[in-house]
Amino acid sequence: MEFVLADRNNEQPISEQTGRPSVRKQPIISPDVTSNRQTANHSAAVEVTSPPGVLLLEAFYGGSHKQLIDLLTENIDACSVFTLPAKKWHWRARTAALHFSQTVPACPSYRVLFSSSVLNLCELVALRPDLARLKKVLYFHENQLVYPVRKEQERDFQYGYNQVLSCLVADVVVFNSVFNMESFLSSISTFMKKIPDHRPKNLDLLIRPKCVVLYYPVQFPDVSRMLPEHKLVRSPGETSDKITTPQDELPWCEQGPYQSTSEPRTDQKPQCEADPEDQIRPLHIVWPHRWEHDKNPELFFNTLINLKEQRLNFHLSVLGETFTDPPEIFSEARRLLDSHILNWGFLSSKQDYVKVLCQADVVVSTTKHEFFGVAMLEAVHCGCYPLCPKALVYPEIFPAAYLYSTPEQLCQRLRSLCRRPDVARRHVVKVDTSSFSWASLKERFETLLAAPSP
Repeated sequence: MEFVLADRNNEQPISEQTGRPSVRKQPIISPDVTSNRQTANHSAAVEVTSPPGVLLLEAFYGGSHKQLIDLLTENIDACSVFTLPAKKWHWRARTAALHFSQTVPACPSYRVLFSSSVLNLCELVALRPDLARLKKVLYFHENQLVYPVRKEQERDFQYGYNQVLSCLVADVVVFNSVFNMESFLSSISTFMKKIPDHRPKNLDLLIRPKCVVLYYPVQFPDVSRMLPEHKLVRSPGETSDKITTPQDELPWCEQGPYQSTSEPRTDQKPQCEADPEDQIRPLHIVWPHRWEHDKNPELFFNTLINLKEQRLNFHLSVLGETFTDPPEIFSEARRLLDSHILNWGFLSSKQDYVKVLCQADVVVSTTKHEFFGVAMLEAVHCGCYPLCPKALVYPEIFPAAYLYSTPEQLCQRLRSLCRRPDVARRHVVKVDTSSFSWASLKERFETLLAAPSP
């Protein structure tokens, strides 16, 4: 077993090729975690620090799973980290417990075990009884009971079943949103009815007392130097009991049947003064999501094709990760919307990605599932006006003004903004993204990973 020696000033990366453990902020010298003194560069003595108290396991080290593990490793003292590369998710869910049972060394100083729900925690503690004594924290980025599949027959019972078993052996079960928690707990009894006989009962009642909601901590970048002038002159810190929507600001003659039917504001003129530059420049729409069916790209692109057929002008940036077989609509949309496209495809540089978000005006989600929605919050942080389904986690995070209920409503909202792009550019989005930042959530994570009282 090879270990990585690292301190706060010289952290080594986790090997994604081998899944080799990376130990942070404390010297781990041998599998039995002895306290032999080491030297840095074989010359300068290194002060011996506390042995690891927190064991971080991630069976799918990629995307938001990777970001969370990295964030905890950088900010929580005395962590040992073991990961597997973010490949072949189904095999990770099936076999990661056995892998970790063989690669995680016995360590008497461990007090807390933290893992995402990809790992079958039940199998791991059965294979490694020494880990069963730890405070076991299970974090749900997503849950398999309501995760969308194209056909219900395609849903593999075992993945959801494993998550239920993991909850039963965990001490604390953490969800990244109320929607994630409630959709999971409320689906357990129906899910278990798939068992032909001798079905377990009241599992949700056993699990619920362990459950807490702790939002995913987003590391929002400093975008002050990337924002265009019209976003800089806005006042994101302002708050208001009244959220002014683009429908409120548009001339009444442009409002269609799916627009707000509320009375016009008495303090607002029928026609809003628009900056000529903002009015001439086409609306910039961004899609920052994975290129997969569950994100419902068909609705998004069909809406934009509809706008094009109405001879409305707009610019388009399609970002997000691409996997082996993206839906066919992407190639078709690229051909049909070619004259509108500014950016197409995944941007490996986070800075380049953020720059595009800063230049965009509107960010759209058409997803069929979302348990939190980091991409939408990042876009709002960069000054984009959000349009989200009135479903899933979105009503929990976004006020009603930014939600649509039907494809027709989405099309109408975008049509109005294409005609008056200045409305989106002058609007101050009433979503406090700072409440989802690491600075706001750090203390709760520290408490979560604190050793239990003797």
